[in-house]
Amino acid sequence: MADLFALSAPWWHFILRGAAIYLLVTVLMRASGKRAMGQFTPFDLILLILVGNTVQNGINGGDNSLTGALIMATTLIGINWVVAWLSARSVWFRGLAEGRAAVLAVDGKVDHAMLRRQLVSEEDFLTATRLAGCSGLHDIRRATLEPNGHIMIEKTDGSWS
Repeated sequence: MADLFALSAPWWHFILRGAAIYLLVTVLMRASGKRAMGQFTPFDLILLILVGNTVQNGINGGDNSLTGALIMATTLIGINWVVAWLSARSVWFRGLAEGRAAVLAVDGKVDHAMLRRQLVSEEDFLTATRLAGCSGLHDIRRATLEPNGHIMIEKTDGSWS
């Protein structure tokens, strides 16, 4: 019974490991692009599961105790809370943590290089314009790919979608 609570390493190792893995996975997810964050495909789900499984031993260092799990879970939730708190209070930090919107089109002119850079296919962009109620590119005043992965369209009549 005592094995359930016995740590295999000092408690602070778990906090350090959790913080390091949180930072690593955050950087990797940010590097994967906005589209990957906002529009999950079955392949993205598979990737998420595999990444979670891959980093598991990096976080727990082989420890299977309940105490270690509690420390790691508390660490991850605490770091996430701090990131959310800082993001809500600092524009600079929010840009660092979440990224900034990317302009995909202005006044009906699509920036194809930006679409490629942001990993947005022409088909996905055109689907977003149709869902926004645009009958053609001429209806677009501005289209942006938001940090959450959604394409926002401001139409020439001033409405947003």
